[in-house]
Amino acid sequence: MTLKPALALLGPLFLWPCVALADPCEAPLPKPGTVFTGEVRYVGDGDSLCVGHTDDPAEWIEVRLADFFAPELSEPGGEQAKGALEDLAWGAPLRCVADHRSYDRTVARCTLGGASVGALMRRRGIAEGGRGRR
Repeated sequence: MTLKPALALLGPLFLWPCVALADPCEAPLPKPGTVFTGEVRYVGDGDSLCVGHTDDPAEWIEVRLADFFAPELSEPGGEQAKGALEDLAWGAPLRCVADHRSYDRTVARCTLGGASVGALMRRRGIAEGGRGRR
């Protein structure tokens, strides 16, 4: 097989949709003290997620957990923390209270069934290791 036919066969693969590296949350951030609820629609790492009521990312609020500081994905324990947060919260209804803004997200205290998500992560034995308060 020559190179040209091989490229013709592989060409469609380059058009295949790619997963975005950035999180999809696009809703306006709530003001401090605002209570908001919704299902977990996306988990970015061990302490960040999106909360929303619909399948539309334009309505998902980006949240950084205020009470749990996960290791970065590239650090030891980072992937484990993300997996634990996905297992714990994916599709679950959260109640969050916005605290402050950090970059393009709201830092919030979120509960699942009345229990703090951070406390639930620690109960699962997930070690903290993030950079502290954001």
